[in-house]
Amino acid sequence: MLDALTQRLSSVIKTMRGHARLTEENVSEALREVRMALLEADVGLPVVKDFVARVKEKALGQDVIASLTPGQALVGVVHDELVALMGGTNAQLDLKTQPPAVILLAGLQGAGKTTSAGKLARLLKGAKKKVLLVSADVYRPAAIEQLKTLASQLAIDLFPSDASQKPVDIATNALDWARKHYHDVLIVDTAGRLAIDEAMMAEVKAVHAAVRPVETLFVVDSMQGQDAVNVARAFGETLPLTGVILTKLDGDARGGAALSVRAITGAPIKFAGVSEKMDGLEPFHPERMASRILGMGDIVSLVEDARKSVDEGEAKKLADKFKKGKDFDLDDFKVQIQQMKKMGGVSALMDKLPASLTQAASQSPDLQEKSMRRTEGIINAMTPLERRKPELIKASRKRRIAAGAGVQVQEVNRLLNQFEQMQKMMKMMRSGGLAKMMRNMKGMLPGMR
Repeated sequence: MLDALTQRLSSVIKTMRGHARLTEENVSEALREVRMALLEADVGLPVVKDFVARVKEKALGQDVIASLTPGQALVGVVHDELVALMGGTNAQLDLKTQPPAVILLAGLQGAGKTTSAGKLARLLKGAKKKVLLVSADVYRPAAIEQLKTLASQLAIDLFPSDASQKPVDIATNALDWARKHYHDVLIVDTAGRLAIDEAMMAEVKAVHAAVRPVETLFVVDSMQGQDAVNVARAFGETLPLTGVILTKLDGDARGGAALSVRAITGAPIKFAGVSEKMDGLEPFHPERMASRILGMGDIVSLVEDARKSVDEGEAKKLADKFKKGKDFDLDDFKVQIQQMKKMGGVSALMDKLPASLTQAASQSPDLQEKSMRRTEGIINAMTPLERRKPELIKASRKRRIAAGAGVQVQEVNRLLNQFEQMQKMMKMMRSGGLAKMMRNMKGMLPGMR
């Protein structure tokens, strides 16, 4: 989502490379570009002014280490200030209270409150918490049905509600039910409006007073732009917010809400919605997000994703195969594609890799995902023997495979070339040639050139 901001900030850093040291003149020049980049990303003007002033003060006030270039020194300052702007450290939920701990979700209609309620319930269930969900949105029957569907899919308890009831009554009855049935956490999904109005604010304030939540989370759409700042301010003035959930962080908008909302509400960003899937809610780490914005990638999150998504049995099977000296075949290649899909696909992978490693991918993420699906289709059109021994695939077999997969023969040739490069890489890994492997990574993954 923040690709445009990343590109602008990267170009600013490049302009500093020709300078021998940081001066007021070159720092001011660079920060003019930083200011424009942030404003174009829809970061609020007061936030931008304060951010630029702090960066300038620190950049000019620090001694540049001899091993750093002025560009690197400025990156360091910008990175630290971005981290501070987004809250400094990861803020976790504080559920240390007599059960049930109540979590109240508030925000505008369409921000993703109901989906976030389901995702959050899934996360807490994974942490061995007994969760109860309830919808206090009596104005939108679809919201009640949506939460009911999500609760059923996730096998999480749901307190029933309907449009004939009052939101405060629903919330208090749900709390009483949670106490009697020994739930650890009650998640209350409140009603929103298309815009801020007094009735909505009065209602959410009354629900808050009735259930006295330990966590009051403001759910905001990252793609909302400047409006997000006004909405954040209004909710921050009405409720004692304890945290923020940023939704749709995987969208293609400019994303300045990610940088504005912490400064406006004073509440830490606790979670980020990174996909529409139920596992697409992640703890928000300011330092990792700052690194991604500056094109440094987020390798820590990538490793965490791999740990959660990669099938350990398949990984061990591949490792054992290598130990026995057997070659990497097309069945193994297909397994690697499937593992990548579990991690969110090429787009999720590239989003967390440093920009310098992703420049080889000239296609858009959507085209890359399509290329992965086509690659899998081509492999499925092969016989088991062909997958084990790709060297058997000559002209007539290529034509048959292409017809079976519904693609051109050129695409079969391209896949075989990619596979050959991957096979060479695996042999290098087995022989310890890691450095050489890294130099030859271009074009190895489906959709990357």
